[in-house]
Amino acid sequence: MSLFKHEARQFKFDILREIAEEAFQDELTEEKIQAFTKKLIPGTNADFRCCVYKEREILRQRSRLAMGKMANDEANYNPRQIVQVIEAACDGCTIKKINITDNCRKCMAKSCMGSCNFGAISMGQDRAQIDYDKCKECGACARNCPYNAIVVTERPCSQHCPVDAIRWDENDIAVIDEKKCINCGGCQAACPFGAIEDISWIVPVIQLLRLKTPTYAIIAPAIQGQFDNATLPQIKKSIKMLGFEDVYEAAIGADAVAYYENEELQEHIEKNIPLTTSCCPAFVNMAKIHFPEQYEKNVSTTVSPMMALARKLKMEHPNHGVVFIGPCLAKKQEAMEEFTAVDYVLTFEELAAMLVAQHIYCEEVTPDESDYPSVFGRNFAQGGGVSKAVVQAAKEANLPEFKAVYADGCFECKKQLLMMKVGKFDANILEGMCCPGGCIAGPATIEPAMIAKGRMNKENLTNDRKNIQESLNIFDFSGVDMHRDK
Repeated sequence: MSLFKHEARQFKFDILREIAEEAFQDELTEEKIQAFTKKLIPGTNADFRCCVYKEREILRQRSRLAMGKMANDEANYNPRQIVQVIEAACDGCTIKKINITDNCRKCMAKSCMGSCNFGAISMGQDRAQIDYDKCKECGACARNCPYNAIVVTERPCSQHCPVDAIRWDENDIAVIDEKKCINCGGCQAACPFGAIEDISWIVPVIQLLRLKTPTYAIIAPAIQGQFDNATLPQIKKSIKMLGFEDVYEAAIGADAVAYYENEELQEHIEKNIPLTTSCCPAFVNMAKIHFPEQYEKNVSTTVSPMMALARKLKMEHPNHGVVFIGPCLAKKQEAMEEFTAVDYVLTFEELAAMLVAQHIYCEEVTPDESDYPSVFGRNFAQGGGVSKAVVQAAKEANLPEFKAVYADGCFECKKQLLMMKVGKFDANILEGMCCPGGCIAGPATIEPAMIAKGRMNKENLTNDRKNIQESLNIFDFSGVDMHRDK
């Protein structure tokens, strides 16, 4: 089954599907990994790499990640580092960051030479030239060239990392600095070779289902529109058919988060201290690791919608497992925190592999009737939706309006946290979303964000305009601890 135009992502899905099929039959072994690779890459002709043996080694390492193991060195296994480099797949990207093109006219201004403080540029016979032993890759020459003849080219993984967590070893293979990484998945989404992937928990989840351990699934709001034209009730029923006892929308927890985060915001407004949202775990990681003062002072202590609903389910059914299904890689790390109530996290890609392995197709399923949350909770999936829900909660409580700022993407999140750090943040609340556009553009989504957003908005138009308080009257969160430990 083909789901992706990106061939690396298609290979990832194919591996996940194969492993899911074997795991559901309880026949998954290390020996079968080699069989996977030969099945997916038959013959002796290489399509993408130097030889089929390297291609198969890449798939072998992908298989290890899909089985919840390190792709490469098991000795340095860190379960909290979700994003991993597949060494065999990394091209090395042996490119120079600063290059002079044929557009160079050997002009008399010589702005490139004048702007270089390291003496790295000289004028050659045909054009300017760079001494790379002296070049510091600052980019001053490129910024000052009147012909735009000097280009700056960065490795995609490094370019899309907002916290400078990507480096490379002596062989130019990418290396992730685990002390800086926020597990946002930006590097994974950007790598054109599919050389950066996430560790999967698909095998232990399938084992739970096979053993008929009573387990609940919590689905992220961004799941709407991910499976062709299947409705959300059809998707929920399809997931239940995998063996889950029941399926709940994380948007239920989002309604509760909006309510409690508004209460926390009012306390911050009284103290004249800005507040940030806390539903995006990569954003919280960024604050915790790179802006510790803002983490302690400004980041909301209200748990994420995933955790809020998981705590409610665990409180009511302590012997049940809880599996979250979403578009986010950082959620896997969040599920390992001390305050967790989530046992495992799956991505939409992994869910799709499980459904296909069991021959379940969402559009063909007859859905069940069930209660549903407010549209405000469901819109947590879209950029700006969290702060709008908090505004709605304040409105329902007859509280004064306040000013919210939405940070769209990791780099904007970093910018706004810097503004907050230096006292230049001019609003009451900051909504930080590390994926541009929100969760519907997460690194583990299936459909393009605009397609999913259109389907989501169309489906939600048919729902009753239930407000947040009406949702909480149905889904009672009294007695649930809604705050995380600092």
